[in-house]
Formats: sequence, structure tokens, C-alpha cells
Amino acid sequence: MKLVLYVYRLFFPLFICSMITFAFILELVDLMMNIWKYIFNMVPPAVVGSIMLNFLPKTFTWALPMSVLFASCFMLSALYSRNELTALFASGVSLIKFSFPLIALSALLSVALFFFQDRVVVKTSVKYEDLKSAALREQKNKSNDHIVIMSGNGEKIYKAEYYDDESQRLHRLYVVSRDENRSLKSIIYAPLAIWSAENGHWLTENGIEYLYSGGELKSGSVNTVDQMELTEPPETFRNNTVSVESATVAESRAYIKRLQKAGLPFAESLSQYYNKFAFPFVVLIVAFLSIGISGKSQRNVFVISLTLSLGMAVLFYITQMISMLMAKFGMLPPLMGAWFPVVLFIVISVVLLKYSRT
Repeated sequence: MKLVLYVYRLFFPLFICSMITFAFILELVDLMMNIWKYIFNMVPPAVVGSIMLNFLPKTFTWALPMSVLFASCFMLSALYSRNELTALFASGVSLIKFSFPLIALSALLSVALFFFQDRVVVKTSVKYEDLKSAALREQKNKSNDHIVIMSGNGEKIYKAEYYDDESQRLHRLYVVSRDENRSLKSIIYAPLAIWSAENGHWLTENGIEYLYSGGELKSGSVNTVDQMELTEPPETFRNNTVSVESATVAESRAYIKRLQKAGLPFAESLSQYYNKFAFPFVVLIVAFLSIGISGKSQRNVFVISLTLSLGMAVLFYITQMISMLMAKFGMLPPLMGAWFPVVLFIVISVVLLKYSRT
């Protein structure tokens, strides 16, 4: 127990100071990148302060892995240089046993990071973007054009030339209906369709329905009863309705189901969804790396350990970027695209730890 308390007593001051420093640097970088825009738009200092405050939780998610890496390397390097670890090894305490409190803490921080991102960072990031857009007078256009949507397990296909999100109208709408065997049932054409929130379906103006029967299409006007079938919500037709990276797990799951239902590509969104669970493990990976690499050199222990650990961490991010791109273009399954770098670097870290100096 004394050994655990000793490890934490050495680690936490370094960790907290690193978190504050890295978070401050990231806040400063964001401010410097946007300060000329704030000045040009005469944004009040109070609004700028509110924007920076809502950006702060995001900086913590970026600073956490770096802080764990720096604090671990500094602590272990100092212990190596003072020969304290050598004395521990001589007394029968292995590096794994000594480092276990640090590994356990890193695993706990990984789990905490997942919930912190899902419960806090998503909300504050959305508010940050909204405040920043309002302050800089940037408008997000959710209207869309040249839309093709599949719904009802492929039984209905919507094609529209343009969707106006402000008025919730579809221009030059075609709706192809098919039976369970994917055989054509009918085609509806309407120059204009207006969403009725009260009734929960689209109202067509001068709509014509072509019923397919006996190998022929027979036309007739579309009445209210027919329009009851056009129930696909306006959100489906919007441009970039949801960004999985800036949505909660529940919102991301619902969005992906909507993409699947509409027959739209969802591999990239699904890989980003899985990455929400995989990314927090970077904290555990950097802890493993710092423990396994520390002490590899007899001289300049801290500099060499930190450099090697940072190099491995950068390599992890590069591997993750490549695997996510491969998942986006269908070269890897979404689950593998998100989790492959995590599994690979945990294995590498365990091997480094096994052959580390003890």
C-alpha cells in the first residue's frame, strides 16, 4: 500500500501541472487562430470568454493523453536516474508490480474519458460551435439538392431536385413504391411537397400518381390518403444532419440507423461511432508505452524516454488515421478500422514492458 501511495504522490503533481499547461496552450492556440475574426466582427470580450470556456472541456480530452505520457516518463526517468528503481528491483519488486497502480489509474482514466466525452464534451462543443458561428455571423445551411433517399427497407425511393430546410419543402419530388419482391407498384410525381408536422406526412401540390398494373402505368391525382404513405421526416433530406464525432453515442446510433434505413452510405459514420469507444484507450496505451520505454537508455533518460514515447504515440495516431480512412472507403470493416490500432499498440506496449529493464 505504501508503494501505491508513493507512486501516486509522485505522479499526480506532474499530471495536474501537465493538464493545466497543455489545456492552456490549446486554448491559446485556438484564440490566436480566431482572434483576428473576433476583432473584425467586434465580438465583445465576454462572448469570447464564453466561447473559450465552452472549448475548455475539449482541450482536456486532448491534454489527458499527453499529460499521462509526460508525467509517467518524467516520474520513471527520475526514479531510474536516482537508482530508486534499481533498489526496488534488487529487493524483488518487478517493474510490472511497481507500475501496476499507474496502469490501473490509466485504465480508469480511459473509462472516465469516454463518459466525459459523451456527457460533457459533446454538449459544450456544440455550444462552442453555435456561439462561435453566431459571434462571427456564420450561418449553417441545412438545405440540400439532388437527393436520393431509400426508406422502408427499400420499398420506397425518394428523389428530389432540392430540399428547402427553412420552409421544409421538397421541389420536383419523385417517389417510387415497390412491393416486398422489389417489383414496381407506383410512381408519384409532384412539383412541390410540403411537410405537415401536424399530420406527420408530406402534402403534394398538383401531385400525380402512376399505378403500375398489367405492365402499364395508369395516372391519377394524388389524394390525402395516398400522401399518408409519404412519412419520411424532413431530417432525412437535410445536408449533413448529424456529425457522429460531435454527437452522443445514443444520437450517433440513431443517426446510423436512419442512414441504413434510407439506403445511404454509413461505413464512415459507423467507424466513427466505434472510434468513440476505442479512442479513450489511448490513455492506457501511452501509459504502457512510457513504462515500457523508460529506462532503455543509461544517459539522458528523460529526454530519450519522452522522445521515444512521443514517437510511438504519433505512430499510433497515424495508424489510426490510416485505418479509419480504409474503413471509410470500405477497405476495412468499420469495427476493425476503429479498434485495430488500439489492439496493435496494446500488444506492442505489452511486449515492450516484458523486455524492459528490471
